[in-house]
Amino acid sequence: MSERQFDLKRRNGASVTAEIDRRAFLRRAVAGAMAFPMVNLGSHKLFASSEVRYSARAVDLVMGNQVFDMLSIMAPLGPMMLSAYGDNPKRTDTYNVPSEQVALLLSSGVDVFHPAVGLKTAEEVAGFIARLNAYAAEYPEVFQRIDAISDLDTLRKGERVGYIIGVQNSDHFQEVDDVNLYYSMGQRVSQLTYNSTNLIGTGATEEVDLGLSEYGHEVVGRMGELGMAIDVSHCGDQTTLDAFSASSKPVLITHSNVRVLAGGHVRCKSDEAIRAVAKSGSVMGITGVRNFVSDKEPTTLENILDHIDYVARLAGVEHVGIGSDMDMHGYDDIPEPAYSALKSVYKSSYVFRDKLDTDGFDHPKRIFDLTEGLIRRGYTDEHIGMILGANFRRVLGEIWQG
Repeated sequence: MSERQFDLKRRNGASVTAEIDRRAFLRRAVAGAMAFPMVNLGSHKLFASSEVRYSARAVDLVMGNQVFDMLSIMAPLGPMMLSAYGDNPKRTDTYNVPSEQVALLLSSGVDVFHPAVGLKTAEEVAGFIARLNAYAAEYPEVFQRIDAISDLDTLRKGERVGYIIGVQNSDHFQEVDDVNLYYSMGQRVSQLTYNSTNLIGTGATEEVDLGLSEYGHEVVGRMGELGMAIDVSHCGDQTTLDAFSASSKPVLITHSNVRVLAGGHVRCKSDEAIRAVAKSGSVMGITGVRNFVSDKEPTTLENILDHIDYVARLAGVEHVGIGSDMDMHGYDDIPEPAYSALKSVYKSSYVFRDKLDTDGFDHPKRIFDLTEGLIRRGYTDEHIGMILGANFRRVLGEIWQG
């Protein structure tokens, strides 16, 4: 047997095995996903494991709108954190999405995820993007990589979700042409900095913010030319404002909160930054990370709604959305020692308390609870639809026009 014939047989065998595994995966995922009730009366119990019931209006709003979570990890955070801080699986295994997790994604009410993580090296980023690309390649019935607004039309609530490839850092842009390279690999959003300083600018936890560097201006310009969204969620104040000034396209804040409502937390945004969001026609996603939501107890879903109200009043309801900054279950389910180790890698300015998640926003059905809260706050159906996803869809459409 020639080397060429051997390779062909091996590839064919792998293909058959992959098909069998894929079918089993999809059967388990679909069996685990809930059936959304499309009726407009009474209330609905959506999850067998919970007695919580949701109003027909809330269910119809989630079902009738394409919901975006502009920072939500699709794979369980537990294995990822154990890999990074404990003795568990290899790093390359931590981005796998088990069928049980797919069932949660499909039943969450969220249609579009932005599963960005904080990475530093080009090797880490390339591996992460490869894993995300594999989701859609291996399971196209369930996952759609979102490269353009037209891709959103292929999604089906409860059947097929989309994801936007992003990275919570831009350290992998070692030269301007790297923006083109990673765009060609599928990246459509990049956070300029994480919490510290890099070649582009300054992160949120640095004491001195020198703003966007000369190289940072070049990167911002290239991202605008290509149609890659700029994210400043973890950037320092001056770098944030500089990015808005330098960009020809709207600049995203995918996951942050209002600083004055969170005791002045450095990872939250100033009123000046929120006004810049409005001026650029952009959107700010509100997170559920407890210390970004409030510096006082109790910290509940009502506090998250306060942040939405604040941005809606200051900037306009067309400029606020959701970026939960967690997986389906939140951070507090991460087992030790990874949970404590995760907290320890951040500076004291993060001011972690006993819990990381906000009460009432730490479970797979949180979008339904949030929608009920928006109804209680008096938002119209149109405005709730904008907050749930229409705002981010609009602004991404503007940015992605290269």
